[in-house]
Amino acid sequence: MPTDISIGKFRNLQQCSTASQAISVLALDHRNNLRAAMNPADPKAVTSADLVTFKQQVVGILAPASSAVLLDPLYGVAQCIASGALPGTAGLLCAVEASGYTGDPTARSSQVMPGFSVAKASRLGANAAKLLVYYHPDNPSAAEIEVLVQQVAADCAAADLPLFLEPLSYSPDPAIKKLSPAERRRVVLETARRLTMPGVDVLKAEFPLDASAEPNEAAWAQACAELSAASRAPWVLLSASVDYATYLRQVTIACREGASGVAVGRAVWQEAPQLNGSARLDFLRSTALPRMQRITALCNALARPWTDFYRLPEVNTNWYEAY
Repeated sequence: MPTDISIGKFRNLQQCSTASQAISVLALDHRNNLRAAMNPADPKAVTSADLVTFKQQVVGILAPASSAVLLDPLYGVAQCIASGALPGTAGLLCAVEASGYTGDPTARSSQVMPGFSVAKASRLGANAAKLLVYYHPDNPSAAEIEVLVQQVAADCAAADLPLFLEPLSYSPDPAIKKLSPAERRRVVLETARRLTMPGVDVLKAEFPLDASAEPNEAAWAQACAELSAASRAPWVLLSASVDYATYLRQVTIACREGASGVAVGRAVWQEAPQLNGSARLDFLRSTALPRMQRITALCNALARPWTDFYRLPEVNTNWYEAY
């Protein structure tokens, strides 16, 4: 059954979606991992100006093929608005979390970026806030993460901004670096059940299977259907670090099984950080742009409209008095 949503959140979600009410977000809120991609041998040699230029170039070329763009406060949002790289027709998601995590690697903590807030994201014109958290449902730190999600959801409600929540799984066992395929599936599904709490408006979900370990696409479809059943909010598929061809297959299956779209970054532009000057621009125009266009077309054709999940309160001539 659809849940109630405020008219402000509804309008902002409209601004982040296509005419088919699918969500096709170009993700470019990367920070330290983008430095590493641009200069693997010496990430610290990548300057802030290098990051800003990269983001402006990618956004300027790919944003028209997307329904919205996800940017960070440090190197992306204000710079892409001020330079005109972000067109006024594109929806804007703003990351609010600090980069990386604090605490032990097996009990990771997340936080809102110091000096930034949901309120500031709203003031600068964002249509939604994005919060990334590291989460394992069996870890003692899970309760702390759940409290953080509730706090940010309350801030978003106060600003009438939708909250896109991005939980990333990890191993809480120091002897195990990567979750097994079966454990990853369980964790992604249980995370969706627990974290699509009231106030979480869109779930940015990992693919629920390890595609490299499970080649059977029928199993992919079953896992995505289970994720759709577990999530109480519309969900969109992250690209993580998979290649474009694999991601295209994942998007097709995920949307057929109930996903409402994508939030795609590296699968579209992952070769660009290693290019410079005209070579980078040529790649973005000739390769990355058609990739983004195709992904958005897939979402329009196959994704479940996010409007299936939400209903507006009755609107009458006195609606504004209680707003």
